[in-house]
Amino acid sequence: MKRVDKIFQTETEVKRSKFLAYLVPIHQFESLRSQLRREHPKANHIVWAYRSINSYDQIIEESSDDGEPKGCAGKPVLHVMQGNDLVECGILIVRYFGGIKLGTGGMARAYGEAAKAVVYVADLLVYEKEATLSFFTDYANMRKWEYITNSYDGLKIDREFDEHGARWSIRAGESLIADLQEALKGERIEFLVEYH
Repeated sequence: MKRVDKIFQTETEVKRSKFLAYLVPIHQFESLRSQLRREHPKANHIVWAYRSINSYDQIIEESSDDGEPKGCAGKPVLHVMQGNDLVECGILIVRYFGGIKLGTGGMARAYGEAAKAVVYVADLLVYEKEATLSFFTDYANMRKWEYITNSYDGLKIDREFDEHGARWSIRAGESLIADLQEALKGERIEFLVEYH
C-alpha cells in the first residue's frame, strides 16, 4: 500500500471543462475540502474519494459525485485510488464546466484521468502502520539516546523532562520502532510499545 505526506495538485482540461485535482493526506482532507469550497465558489462540482485504515486494519472507502450523475465522478476517482493501492489519503477534484456536455462515459473518463494525473505527479510513499515507543532515561544516558535517535530518519520525538531525566515518546513506522526496541534490549530500561 502507498500514501502521501503532502498535497499534490494538477490541472487537466477536457472539452473546455477544467479539472483541478488534489491528492492529500487523510489528516488534511476535510480542511482542504472546506478551503476549496471557499476558494472556488463558482466551481460546478467538487468531487472526492478517500481511503483510510481504521483501528481494525480495515480499509474504509467513500466517494461523492457532488451533484454529477450517480457513479460518473466519485467512483472513477475511487477506482484510481484502488488501482494504485492508495490508503490514508484522498483525492478532491474541482470542476469548472466549459459549456460542452461530456456525457456520462466521457465524464467518468475525465474524472478518472484527472485522478490519474495527480497520482502520476505525486511522490508516493510506502504505507506502514505506526507505533509509539515510550521509555525513561536518566540524565547520565541522555546523550547516548540522543545519538541513537539522531541516527534514524522519520522519528517524531517528544520528551518530557523532570529532575531525574526524560520520558521519551517516539512515534514512527513499525519497522523503525522494532529497530529501536532492539537497541533498548541491552539496556536496563523499561519500555512500552503502542500500535496505532
